[in-house]
Amino acid sequence: QVQLVESGGGLVQAGGSLRLSCAASGIDLNYYSTTWFRQAPGKEREGLSSISISGTTTNYADSVKGRFTISRDKAKDTVYLQMNNLKPEDTGVYYCATADRFFRDKWSQAGQYNYWGQGTPVTVSS
Repeated sequence: QVQLVESGGGLVQAGGSLRLSCAASGIDLNYYSTTWFRQAPGKEREGLSSISISGTTTNYADSVKGRFTISRDKAKDTVYLQMNNLKPEDTGVYYCATADRFFRDKWSQAGQYNYWGQGTPVTVSS
């Protein structure tokens, strides 16, 4: 059974930082593109950042460019999302999702990802 597990969420003050981790059981993340999504209360799930299988290519939503950084540690078989200068509007549940290939176009469409984690909550206080 495939399981993705996100960790690293929590409560942080505006302007602070968090690093989220995505790990997997049943699959090797080194062979999947991985994308971070966020679902804020009462809002639709939105794509934040995506990384290619090799880790050499990344995508970012306009709302997080310059603040968030996605990375891949192949030795640890883990994908990270470093979040800096957090804002209250960053509050939500953060999910990682995988796909068999990297999407250069329309990468933020949730329906094209095959595996999802249960999410880790992030709350940013003002």
